[in-house]
Amino acid sequence: MAKFAHDVVVPDEQSNLTKKEQVAKMFDSIAFKYDFMNRFLSAGIDVRWRKKAIKELKAIQPKIILDVATGTADVALMTYKILHPEKIIGIDISEGMLDLGRKKIEQLQLQNSIELQKGDSEIIHYTDNSFDAITVAFGVRNFENLEKGLKEMHRVLKPGGKLVVLEFSKPKQGWFKGFYQFYLKIVAPSFVQMFSSDKKAYQYLNDSVQAFPEGQNFVNIMQGAGFSQTYLKPLTLGICTVYCGTK
Repeated sequence: MAKFAHDVVVPDEQSNLTKKEQVAKMFDSIAFKYDFMNRFLSAGIDVRWRKKAIKELKAIQPKIILDVATGTADVALMTYKILHPEKIIGIDISEGMLDLGRKKIEQLQLQNSIELQKGDSEIIHYTDNSFDAITVAFGVRNFENLEKGLKEMHRVLKPGGKLVVLEFSKPKQGWFKGFYQFYLKIVAPSFVQMFSSDKKAYQYLNDSVQAFPEGQNFVNIMQGAGFSQTYLKPLTLGICTVYCGTK
């Protein structure tokens, strides 16, 4: 399997834990404030990004959906509201995030429609051709092996099924690119310190965004993992990008 720069970016370089173990531990520690920080740091734009990503599935009307790196189930819940599939399975390596997600699902009495499981994106415990669609929002940067994760998602997709990935990217326009880098490196960590002592988590966000093979590079990796009819859609001047591919 090929290795990419972001595969080796970890929250704590002094730790002896694997990237996967570190990421799970990191998200367990910030789970209770994760939703708030997302809304705060993005000024709520992340909600709009998620909706746009989910709407890429409207044309195929998927019945069974897998949400990888589901976290607190934001995308799973939004997907149910927009697409009304028969079943959504959400998997994540952080039990802390899943616990919060399950509480949201219970409050909305959607336990029969959305099920959250502890699971690894690189070893998905479902048979080949199990899902009509797969979503991943801000999760592929956290894969320990990006290529392995993509191939595994391709395996469990049904023929004709669609993968939708939402991930941070770096703006290309001069003035905005400079502002974005300043925000990500200086402003966001400063705000984080007001609410959290866990600065490493948000330093990791910056480092992993910088190292991620974005744009056409990521599309090429998707194609190498077996996906066809691939395309990308930059959002908000390129801060975020939707990537899509079909099996």
